[in-house]
Amino acid sequence: MATLIANGTVIGPTGATAMDVLIDGERIVALLAPGHGPTGGDVQVIDATGRYVLPGGVDVHVHLDLPMGPTFSADSFESGTRAAAWGGTTTVVDFANQRVGERVQDGLAARHAEAAGNCAVDYGFHQVIGDVNDESLKAMVELIEHEGITSFKLFMAYPGVYYSDDGQILRAMQVAGRHGAMVMMHAENGPAIDVLIGQALGRGDTAPYVHSLTRPVELEEEATHRSIMLAKVARCPLYVVHMSAGEAVEAVMGARDRGANVFGETCPQYLYLSLEEHLMKPGFDGAAYVCSTPLRARADGHQDALWRYLRTDDLSVVSTDHCPFCMKDQKELGRGDFSKIPNGIGSIEHRMDLLYQGVVRGEISLARWVELCCTAPARLFGLYPRKGILQPGSDADIVVYDPSRRTRLGVGMHHMNLDHSAYEGIEIDGGIELVMSRGTIVVRDGRYHGRKGHGRYLERALSDVLI
Repeated sequence: MATLIANGTVIGPTGATAMDVLIDGERIVALLAPGHGPTGGDVQVIDATGRYVLPGGVDVHVHLDLPMGPTFSADSFESGTRAAAWGGTTTVVDFANQRVGERVQDGLAARHAEAAGNCAVDYGFHQVIGDVNDESLKAMVELIEHEGITSFKLFMAYPGVYYSDDGQILRAMQVAGRHGAMVMMHAENGPAIDVLIGQALGRGDTAPYVHSLTRPVELEEEATHRSIMLAKVARCPLYVVHMSAGEAVEAVMGARDRGANVFGETCPQYLYLSLEEHLMKPGFDGAAYVCSTPLRARADGHQDALWRYLRTDDLSVVSTDHCPFCMKDQKELGRGDFSKIPNGIGSIEHRMDLLYQGVVRGEISLARWVELCCTAPARLFGLYPRKGILQPGSDADIVVYDPSRRTRLGVGMHHMNLDHSAYEGIEIDGGIELVMSRGTIVVRDGRYHGRKGHGRYLERALSDVLI
């Protein structure tokens, strides 16, 4: 049976237009002037009067079932993709991990086994290269050509686990650049951070907020600049993940002004949360907000700067870096030693709503909201036009959004597998009314209709925005 979403306002990266959306099977088949769609017993009509109709969200930075020390991120592929669907995100891209001494192919095979048959929405993988050597460089080419994996993550942080030195980074960038693939960079100066952590613990400074003090702005700024220079030498596209410091984004802005293929990503936590208000909560409560890069001081203007850079496209994407850990038995591993607190904040369910508040406050436009959360990530990571846009031939991943709703966020209403909420008590305007994944309704009017196994693995093409 065909479906017609009628009387809504379709939001795309170029603006808002009153249109009806016709769906047949898993695809959009037409966008029609209001009132010009088919009707009758063979067409299901969904009335979207007064609602926005937009593409399903594309979150290209999540960590589900991620091992971290003695524990795992609290959301599995099943629970995490279900929460994503509740929040209007219909595509996620997670990571296959290679650590020092491991084979790339083994890590990828393990991730496929964990995700297959468990995801409620469509999913893909980036490949982490944590041990740059001749074998892993050869594997990069195989993944691009045969596995639909066209992006690779490198780390300037976490020595002994994922860290790559400048020479290793350059070699990996050269391979990616020759084949048109994207390098994603965790840009923090890991060896210097380890020195600061050791010094803080030696002084007896063990509280959660010290995590941010040992990862200062300067070490994010320096690493971002260094990664841009290495990418320039290698002629490689660069995507800097989870940017939290305005000074670091200035380096991205400068590279973009010079015409480089450099892109920045930020996350809801860096737009809404801060060192003073959250990480410095009394006792151990601040542990809920430990993530890397860390939350920054609101007094230094970082949050305002990030919103400004979203407007100017110096930040191109908002993802979540969803890496949730419960306080009980997980964050508590770091009592008495902030360096042992599992790093991560859960946001996968709230990204679309939190960014919409930028529209409400006049920080960004409706079109920019959709571009940041849907279209730009799809284009950058080889999913467009199948994902990220409402147009004939695209997957029928659709969100009907009601701007008149009002909701208070908190642990009692979310569907993430967490015993706390980083956004507890935040009042939001607007809310999800309906979510479709490939033409199937997965959320409607506060009820979940999805199922694990509906989500399919996505082989991705090369980015279509590179010059």
